[in-house]
Amino acid sequence: MLQYKDYFIWEIDETIEAFMNDTYKKIVDEKEHKVSGYYALGEDSLPIVDTVLEQIASSEFIQKCDTVVVIGIGGSSLGTKAIHSIFKHRHEDAKRMLFLENPDEIDLSQKLATIEKEKTIFIVVSKSGSTIETLSIFKEIISRFSLDYKDKDKHQIIAITDFDSALYKFAQHYGIQTYNIPKNVGGRFSVLSAVGIVPLTLAGYDTKALLNGASMMSKNFFALKEKHLLEKAAFFTTHKEQYPMNVMFSYANCLEDFTKWYVQLWGESLGKIDKEGENVGLTPIGHIGSVDQHSFLQLIMEGPRDKTVTFIKLENFEKKIKIPNITLKFIEKADYINGYTFNELIDGECEATKESIIQQGINVDEITLDKLNENNIGKLIMYYELLTSLCGKILHIDTYNQPGVELGKQILMKKFN
Repeated sequence: MLQYKDYFIWEIDETIEAFMNDTYKKIVDEKEHKVSGYYALGEDSLPIVDTVLEQIASSEFIQKCDTVVVIGIGGSSLGTKAIHSIFKHRHEDAKRMLFLENPDEIDLSQKLATIEKEKTIFIVVSKSGSTIETLSIFKEIISRFSLDYKDKDKHQIIAITDFDSALYKFAQHYGIQTYNIPKNVGGRFSVLSAVGIVPLTLAGYDTKALLNGASMMSKNFFALKEKHLLEKAAFFTTHKEQYPMNVMFSYANCLEDFTKWYVQLWGESLGKIDKEGENVGLTPIGHIGSVDQHSFLQLIMEGPRDKTVTFIKLENFEKKIKIPNITLKFIEKADYINGYTFNELIDGECEATKESIIQQGINVDEITLDKLNENNIGKLIMYYELLTSLCGKILHIDTYNQPGVELGKQILMKKFN
């Protein structure tokens, strides 16, 4: 279960209500015309889970292998990595997941040194099928491990890409198993497609529960049962000049990669030139509580009042580690917390920080997860994807393209030609 609450300083009058209703109608129209297909992935991706589960059941190699390597970058890896980071501590029997993203020679060398070819599934993910970082790392894997993609090792390789892309044609030519990404699902919205569902299912996670949570959130939104999403999008966008930045404070270390996924989703989707030719956008900032309270909170409290703050907190960490009832000479002031659990401590810090920010007149909202499970995370992913689409619609931009990224790719190509 997810709970939502906001402390926005504004009034929702008839004009705002009409504005939100109009935005809702536009999103319904976008869904019906399949401008983007992520809305339905909670249901559409269920057959992929069944296919992968059948593959696992019939493959002795998959059953015995212990590592799933994902070769991808940005939307091809961030969401999958976020979900793995959240649940790896709960699934001790899950396969190890390794993410090869950045062409950083030091990081790449260290990760490749841990791979045993005979115990590894290699998954190459690129929506376009031509992502230069991904294909370059894939070539290194072929070379380093003498990976025979043409014959005896092709059962260890899976390609996930758009139908008819260059990577798709390569995989089909050599008989490599391929999963397609729906054409109308952009990379940063694709974690609930084959992009995330195939590797996570192979690793042993409950992807059906993940998809069911996402489906529930989508259905509830379109049934007007998640009106807070409309309110949040309306507040952020109508106050964008005053508050151009949103700070996400996630109070659990395992949510760190989720905040990185949010930063990409928000930044790449909403930083655009609108139909009037104006540069618009909402700047995402991702932090982890309570760690980053000691580095960024001061700026929020006494710096420029140009930020909103979103708290994501976990109600139950399902651990009961108590702070020992020990008194240390000279530091007795810390004894007030003795006997409480660390869960209570981090929750108390979250509440205290939130209250202190609210007292400063800063706009705050919070999302509370009653516990970490796949169903809740599926809801949270769909929540943020819907919020992004709503904001994009209000800003009068194309939420799903990224023309600003293409120039750098063109310059890179010229440098090596």
